[in-house]
Amino acid sequence: MRTPDGHSRLELSRFLRPTVVADHRNAPVNALGYLRVMFAVDDLKETLERLSTRGAQVVGEVVDYKDVYRLCYIRGPEGILIGLAQELG
Repeated sequence: MRTPDGHSRLELSRFLRPTVVADHRNAPVNALGYLRVMFAVDDLKETLERLSTRGAQVVGEVVDYKDVYRLCYIRGPEGILIGLAQELG
């Protein structure tokens, strides 16, 4: 896995809504706080297969965004959401 810019930097997002959720493990994707990190992957299907053997579960579903990215979230062991993005084409 690598960060989308290829330089291993983290992209931080800030949401003004919805209100803060006390238990981040069940918080929605757009909840306030440090809840997720996203990585670029070369093959999303293969990455999910490999991570599922370590207990990762897809949150929601895998989606194609405007035929540019295939995206999904998994939940890591501490409940942090981990976004995975495969560039298409």
